[in-house]
Amino acid sequence: PTEAVHKTTVGEHVVETIAAQELDEHEGLDEASLREHEEVTKVKNVAFIELGAYQMETWYFSPLPKELLSERGLIEVLYVCEFSFSLFARKSELRRFQSRLAVQARHPPGNEIYRCGNLSMFEVDGFEERIYCQNLCYIAKLFLDHKTLYFDVDPFLFYVLCEVDDRGFHPVGYFSKEKYSDVGYNLACILTFPCHQRKGYGRFLIAFSYELSKKEEKVGSPEKPMSDLGQQAYKPYWASTIVDFLLNQQPDASSLSIMDISKITSIMAEDIV
Repeated sequence: PTEAVHKTTVGEHVVETIAAQELDEHEGLDEASLREHEEVTKVKNVAFIELGAYQMETWYFSPLPKELLSERGLIEVLYVCEFSFSLFARKSELRRFQSRLAVQARHPPGNEIYRCGNLSMFEVDGFEERIYCQNLCYIAKLFLDHKTLYFDVDPFLFYVLCEVDDRGFHPVGYFSKEKYSDVGYNLACILTFPCHQRKGYGRFLIAFSYELSKKEEKVGSPEKPMSDLGQQAYKPYWASTIVDFLLNQQPDASSLSIMDISKITSIMAEDIV
């Protein structure tokens, strides 16, 4: 692994930088295993997913539980309860499940930590809500090529963004983060569901991850190495945040360092550069 990522911890008078290792999601696989992995995952096993009022065509393979799939290992439509992320092979099963769902349960588990207008954010602990978070990972993998699927969701917190109406809380996207990151990562995985893309929710989720870092009085960064899509999302956010910071500085400030910008924005120094 290459030493390209840095941890930056904000103290009262000091910023400490520690070299860290990049992650390789295929680490430990020999060539034969890697070929087998690529062979298995290049063919989609779900054609469509139905989530709430939307039916979406999937993009990638996901290692779903075998009992959901046909004998050929395929399913045409995967039905998902948008409130519990329970997975069903038939719509009748979903309807029966939701008919027994209590009205007060029409939202993600965990704690609501943000509400503004019709937007709500829930913090879900992977240790306390294991099945919910594992199913969310299965669903996310249908739309993310390079996502490493974590069956062990215990070390992660999941932040689920919802649109709220009189029917309940409808998830539009999420991001996850490690509870304790040695290298200052404040986001592990991020997804806006395709039916809600191009509405600014991805940028909102990124901004939210940095607001959490500010609360913790830490500097943060997304998990490295970043995918091409990740870079497309983050570079405009970093650029506009830094420009906004510079425009709103005191006019009599004679100089600013990278670390000054980092302390205020919680963006890691190497990302600012």
